[in-house]
Amino acid sequence: MNRYEQLAAEMADGIRAGVLRPGDRLPSVRQTCLSRGLSPSTVFQAYGWLEARGLIEARPRAGFFVRSTASKRSALPLVAGTREEATPVALSEWVMALLSSTRDADVVPLGSAFASPQLFPFAALARSGARAMRRLQPAQITGALTAGHPGLREQLRRRYALAGVALQDEELIITNGAMEALNLCLQAVTQPGDVVVVESPTFYASLQALERLHLRAVEVRTDPGQGVDLAALVEVLQRHTVAACWLMPTFQNPLGALMPVERKQALVALLAAHGVPLIEDDVYAELHHGPRRPPPAKAFDTQGWVLHCSSLSKCLAPGYRVGWAAAGRFAKQVQRLKMMSSLATAIPSQLAAHDYLQQGGFDRHLRRLREALAVQQQHTLALIEQFFPVGTRVTRPEGGYFLWLELPEAVDALALHRQALERGISTAPGVLFSADQRFSHHLRLNTGHPGDPRIDAALRTLGVMATAMVERSAGLRSAGVLRSGA
Repeated sequence: MNRYEQLAAEMADGIRAGVLRPGDRLPSVRQTCLSRGLSPSTVFQAYGWLEARGLIEARPRAGFFVRSTASKRSALPLVAGTREEATPVALSEWVMALLSSTRDADVVPLGSAFASPQLFPFAALARSGARAMRRLQPAQITGALTAGHPGLREQLRRRYALAGVALQDEELIITNGAMEALNLCLQAVTQPGDVVVVESPTFYASLQALERLHLRAVEVRTDPGQGVDLAALVEVLQRHTVAACWLMPTFQNPLGALMPVERKQALVALLAAHGVPLIEDDVYAELHHGPRRPPPAKAFDTQGWVLHCSSLSKCLAPGYRVGWAAAGRFAKQVQRLKMMSSLATAIPSQLAAHDYLQQGGFDRHLRRLREALAVQQQHTLALIEQFFPVGTRVTRPEGGYFLWLELPEAVDALALHRQALERGISTAPGVLFSADQRFSHHLRLNTGHPGDPRIDAALRTLGVMATAMVERSAGLRSAGVLRSGA
């Protein structure tokens, strides 16, 4: 970690712990230089980092202050209730119909699941791919089947080690993106008709996977800030015979929730005690806004019950389809299913990823990417505060690029989605994120497109349309009262 990141991390921890309170003035740059033995540029970088994340603000000719909690600041969305019974899943038609619009480049991608392609080093990846292909020996083509390219696996194992996870060589399997990894892991630990625990709300692709394998979903309460409610999970484990849990403990999609370290550790211990596999979807972990990557649940797995899945799609190489599973005690089953389905992952993509990681520029790229996403998130939150109706609740994730909005009940998010599409704006309505199409007045918004000149106007339009729905509903209620009074 750089010196400015160390200073910023210390101050951020102080702000979150309440040692530095809203309105407190930070030491001047000169004072901090003298007390810490740092250069002015280092201190300015640290203060800039804190300002970009909305923790402090600069006041002209006065210095830097801990940002005050404004009275208009939206509250977090409420924790949703869940159904007790297991639910068959039938969501694919909804997903196909509602999200096909995000493929149109002319549509503002607030409903997209992807960050802007402008954020990724495609030219450098192309050079890495060309360089690696020139060195390719014919024997390597078959040598890298099914588990994946040995050099890439070694690079990934090193990154796992940095996150506090020691992997065995045979545990890691390269896949065609994280979705293949997740689907293979799910298939390895379930049979048709089994019950699988998912979060509420949950990522719609997990529901599609359950639908494909004829599995039943039980949704567990999930806090927008803290992740899965472990007490609620205990109740589910007592009430159902659970075959597996598919969870996102780090920057959950759509909430952006980050489970605290102690909660992750307790989650792993709980599921191990019940003999229930945890399929950990961890694709957003590299997109943390803080100075340190949060450890995965896999870091606390001593018995092999965690099947950890991730990819380079969200953080480096969208479209290259380089993912992987660290499948613990289930690695052989996952590898066998991989061989029976897709057999192998494309060699050129693996070679390009391996060469790029070997060159040593990945972490520099990640720092730029994280900075851009953090700044855009703060900008989007400010626009939501300005334009969306009173009573809107919104998450404030510490990573990733999604916001989850709970709008006033008068707002029909599906109708809002359709109105927005007519104006060239996509959204992801909340009905996509539950097996029984709840969350009818919720939206997931993508904040991963900094620099797109259409975003600000689109957010304003969306907010104005939502406000109009609230005002129309209030007007109808008033008219009803007047009629009944007459």
